[in-house]
Amino acid sequence: MGAVIVAGLVSGSIYALIASGLSLVWGALGVFNFAHGALLMVGAFVAWWVSDPAGLGLGLFAGILACMIFMVAAGAVLYVLLVRPWIGTPAVELTVIMTTVAGAMFLENFALLIFGARLKALDQVVTGTVKIAGTAMQAQNLLVIILAPVLLGALALFLKLSKHGLAIRAIAQNDEAARLLGIRVEVTYLVTFAVSALLAGVAGVMIGGLFNITPSMGNEPLLRAFLVVVFGGLGSLPGTIIAAYLIGLIEAASSYYIGIYWTPVALFTVLIVILLVRPNGLLGRSA
Repeated sequence: MGAVIVAGLVSGSIYALIASGLSLVWGALGVFNFAHGALLMVGAFVAWWVSDPAGLGLGLFAGILACMIFMVAAGAVLYVLLVRPWIGTPAVELTVIMTTVAGAMFLENFALLIFGARLKALDQVVTGTVKIAGTAMQAQNLLVIILAPVLLGALALFLKLSKHGLAIRAIAQNDEAARLLGIRVEVTYLVTFAVSALLAGVAGVMIGGLFNITPSMGNEPLLRAFLVVVFGGLGSLPGTIIAAYLIGLIEAASSYYIGIYWTPVALFTVLIVILLVRPNGLLGRSA
């Protein structure tokens, strides 16, 4: 049981970081960014290329720092190129889905062209094993379990205390009122995508330290993240975080007790039941 809980907490921590970025974008702009998984992959490859001897060989911490800086810029560029031209146009939601899917395909194929299909491995921040309450786990897993809530707490403080964070919350509540109050909506949208991409990049580094890095590594986490966002309630960051850990634990338990092939069935069954009881998700607001 201890191993199941650890696996659930690790998965939930990663899902929470990925899904929080999606939830931020949905809350502020009302669109889904289907390139979010590709951004996760880009962050992992940037960290690997800067840190690994096969790349620049500057070490892991330099790779992580480079990843964070690059992802902020990548999120801003993605917004300017793929989302901003369509804001305020009819059917903006559908258009952004198509442009971000195209962007994701471009990034995956570009990574395949540059880095090849061979699996890459990112060095772990901490190595070895630790034992807690009789359960042995990789030290890297423990780091993920501890670090994710810290980062999510920092995100909460950013949204609550910073100028841009307050602007994101204001726009999420009422876009027109935010404009009337003088909030620079376009700048806030840009910041939202930058923060969202940063969260994806950090999750990519976490995944890269636990598993292999491939051009398609973001596809499966993206699917789980969409499930988390719907489960928790569209635009609800607390609901997203709660749902991420619940889904992580359900996934780990179902994989252990009924098998990995039945895990998607269990997840979608739980989602359907929850949505029948609460159509807006766990903490979603009624329209």
